[in-house]
Amino acid sequence: MDQELQAYYEDRFAMMATKGWKDLQEDLDKMIKVLHNVSIIQDEKDLWFKKGELSILTWLQTLKQVSERAYEELNEKNL
Repeated sequence: MDQELQAYYEDRFAMMATKGWKDLQEDLDKMIKVLHNVSIIQDEKDLWFKKGELSILTWLQTLKQVSERAYEELNEKNL
């Protein structure tokens, strides 16, 4: 893995080790629970909007795990 990519992942993991990241994850959990309530969806347009919101929140919620897997795979290729 080149140095620039190594630094990218190290910075990302440093960010994810902070209390702020943990707080964000807790907020994401709450927001996702609210979005799973289909009774608040008013029409098809609202449904698609909520689906987009949920997609982004889920991406943020799983970013650490996805980053860790990608980092491990990159390191395995370099062995």
